[in-house]
This record gives sequence, C-alpha cells and structure tokens, in this order.
Amino acid sequence: MPSLSINRNSSHPTLLRANLSAVVVLTLFLSACGSLPKDVNRVASYALPASSDSQLVAEIQPMLAPHPGKSGFRLLVQGEQAYVARLRLVAAADTTLDAQYYIWHEDTTGLVLQNAFLKAADRGVRVRLLLDDLDTAGKDERLRQFNAHPNIQIRVFNPFANREMRAADFITDTSRVNHRMHNKTLTADNIATIVGGRNIGDEYFEATTEVAFGDLDSLGIGPVAAEVSDQFDLYWNSKYTYPLESFDWDTPVTEQSVADYRRWSDERLEEARNTHYAKLLRDVELARIKAISELEFVWSDWILAFDHPRAITMDEMTLETHLALKILDGMKQAKEDLIIISPYFVPGPEFTGFLTELKQRGVRVRILTNSLQANDVAMVHAGYMRYREDLVSAGVELYEYHSRSNKLRRRLARERLDVDRTSLHAKFFAVDQTHLFVGSFNLDGRSAKLNTELGVYYASPEQAKILSEKFDASMQQLAYRVVIDDAGNMQWVGLNADTGEQVRFDHEPDTTWWKRFSTRVLSWIVPESQL
Repeated sequence: MPSLSINRNSSHPTLLRANLSAVVVLTLFLSACGSLPKDVNRVASYALPASSDSQLVAEIQPMLAPHPGKSGFRLLVQGEQAYVARLRLVAAADTTLDAQYYIWHEDTTGLVLQNAFLKAADRGVRVRLLLDDLDTAGKDERLRQFNAHPNIQIRVFNPFANREMRAADFITDTSRVNHRMHNKTLTADNIATIVGGRNIGDEYFEATTEVAFGDLDSLGIGPVAAEVSDQFDLYWNSKYTYPLESFDWDTPVTEQSVADYRRWSDERLEEARNTHYAKLLRDVELARIKAISELEFVWSDWILAFDHPRAITMDEMTLETHLALKILDGMKQAKEDLIIISPYFVPGPEFTGFLTELKQRGVRVRILTNSLQANDVAMVHAGYMRYREDLVSAGVELYEYHSRSNKLRRRLARERLDVDRTSLHAKFFAVDQTHLFVGSFNLDGRSAKLNTELGVYYASPEQAKILSEKFDASMQQLAYRVVIDDAGNMQWVGLNADTGEQVRFDHEPDTTWWKRFSTRVLSWIVPESQL
C-alpha cells in the first residue's frame, strides 16, 4: 500500500479537511479489496447424542421419566441467576458444549465464562462456539488462541472480509453485512440448554455499576435441548459460517502465544474471584444446589421457533424460514389477553393494525417497551414514536420502562450492585395467561427481516397467570403509562421513584429538550427497514 502523508503545518482548515477526507476515502477504497475466503473447508459436525456417561444426563434423565415427551423449563430472571446457570452447565458438561451468540464481550463475565470453556475443553469436552462476526472486531488474535485448543472450534457467521477495516465492508458490501445472527443459545451434553435475550457481557448479568439490562432467559432440559442442537448444527454447517482458520492471517498462532493467552485468562479469573460480584454469585440459589434435580421446572410441550440461516438472503418472508411469521401465528391465538415485552418496539403499520384488530375482538393488549431515556438506541425509539398515538387511541395499554428503578430493585431483591441506570432488554410475550414465548426476537423490522432470531414457545399457566395478574402493579413501579387526555394530548403517567406520588408529564419523561428534538427529527427521516 502506498504511503500517504498530510502537511500538518497547513494553515488552511478547508484544505486540511479535504486532505483528511481524501485519506479516509482512499484508505477505505484500498482496504475494500478484501474478499471472503474461497473453497472453505467446512468439516461438517453434528451434536453428539446425550450420553449416559454424562453426569448431567444422569441427573436429568430421572426427571424426564414422569413427563414423557415433554421438556422442563425454568425462567432465569435475575442477571446473577442467569450467569450462574451458564457457569453450572459449562462446569457440568462431560461431552459437548455448543454456544451461539451475537455478542461476547471481553469483560469480567465474558472472560470468566471463556475460561470455563477452556477448562471444559481441557477435560475432554468438545466445544463449538458460533459467533456473529459483528462483535469480534479487535478480538481475532485472542479468539485464534482460544481456537488453537484441540477440543475447541470457533466459527463466525456472515463474516467481514476486511478484518482490520470493517467499515469498508459496510461501504462496499452493505446489503450482506447488514444481516446479523442474533440467536443466543448455550447447550450442554445435548440435554440442557439456555435460550433467551441475553448476550454474554457484564451489563446482561448485572455485573456492572454503569447499566443493568433487565433481561430474561429460559433454562430448558430434555428433548428441547436436542432441538436447539439441531438448530445449532443447521447454522454451524451452513455456507454462511466460516472457521477462523479459513482466513489468511498475517501471523501464525504459536505455542508461546497460546501459553501467554492462557496465563492472561487465568489472571483475569483470579481477579474476578476477588470482586464483590463474585460474592453475590455465591448466594444465588443455582450456586448453592448440588444438582440440577433440586430445581423446580414447568413441564410442557413446546415449539422451538427460529429463522433459517438462508433467511438473510431472502427477499420474501415464509412461514418455513422466518420466525416473525411464526410469532404472529402464536399471537393470533390470543382470545382474552396478550402481553408483549420488547425493548426495541417498532410495530409498523401492519402489526399496529393487527393489534388494533385484537382489541376490537375483545383481547386485552398490554405492551412494555423502553422509554426514550432508557432506550440505548435512540433511532429505534424514533421509529416507535410513529405508532404510539395510534396504539393508545386503539385501546392498547402502552407502558414505557424508565431507568430510575434501582430503588425498586433494592426493595424487591437481595443485595445487588448499585447501577447508574437500568434498561429493558427482555423479549417475551404471554398469551391468555397460559403460554409464554421467550427468545431473542424484538418486535421491529430488524428482527423480522435483517437478523436471524430464536425463541421457545411453551405452556406455563402458573407463570403466565402471575405475569398477567401482577403486570399492572409492576408497571406502576417500573414504567410510565402512555395515555391521551381529554384534549387529545399525549401524556406519561407514573410514580415518582423517591416519593411514590403519581406524576404526569406532557413530554418524554427524564429527557432533555435536545434529546426529544433530535429523536423527533430522526422519526421523520430514519428508514424503518433498518430498525
């Protein structure tokens, strides 16, 4: 590549900006010459049958006998609980671990879990890790060192050709790289699995003081785990995934670099063991039990629904390939009550019309999404704003989660980390106080058409009924209800977090005028298909 230089003594700001722009454009152009590997050697591999030699299988099989043909489900609500559940599955695995994630941060929870996978591989467990390539930027070297273990295989989904300058792919290959794998699963010994909304990172497990994402997963045991494995195999062996070793790397992975990586990983583990968060984890129920059989599960038939990997290349949506249509079918079954929890909620005209029709049929519809202040993606809120008034006017009960709920978290739970703010990240819905859907799907266009998603739909009358009965009271504490007053003006009604008194706003609560103005401008211009 030719060298480029800038005259840093130039006193002409316009010329300097022009030179800088030329450098950026030329650099992107030159780096955009990369292409994806050809003739990729994707050695097919598949889930191993649940083995009687597995301690996890030995614990779970007796639990299945009284419930033939059904699977057990247990909601993982608190972040600490969800993290310990993952650690327990990884520690208990004897034969296989399959993990599929959109994001895997290199923070405390991410590195500790990665270290646990290393230890599992050391004891002979086959580890397959499938990551969406969007979040691997800057992590290639450590992933390659992790991948060097003979029992570990890493593949990336829909990868970037330009490993060092990924912005170039967004410019030259936008249509392809705009599609991402948003599925989130972890399966141990083909007998236990975790699916839901959580990525791997401190904010998803309440391990940081900056922000806590309120999220939800479901721990499933029994035949549902084998179905999640089949889904994993479909992605793992698809043409959209690339083994790490298929790329042309500048430097080889050496024994010394692997040793350095392992030492670094062990040091991070020791640091984590001395944190306050580690102390909190030891008090979680899942950390205190001796065997998974001590937990209570809901036993049910189920539907595992997910997007086919080839959905990222399809223009038309079909029931066979797209999760969004399957979710719509599930919601159509509602006769009395529908509750939707979605942090990113952009219903579009068709789904807004569908919810309006449900109301007209006598179905009570309640929706919780993020307020503007709690939403970490303002553009998504800009898309949602377009449909808010129509929904409320149709009789839909609409609530917006606020980020001031740390006082409530203290009242409802044991000791936890203090956080600056909270944000809704859970994605689930409940139908007629009977069925639950828990997964990675947001009610927006990106989840429907651009990303691949996964979730499980099962009967849980007790949990669904509790959710329905406690929803209204919980919303008073956690959210503002969006209403339209007698004069036709939109208002937000909720409780003051400090005094408990009712408050009413005539604009987006807890926000500056600039944030409200800029988001309103975005609502006029942002293309909904990208949200």
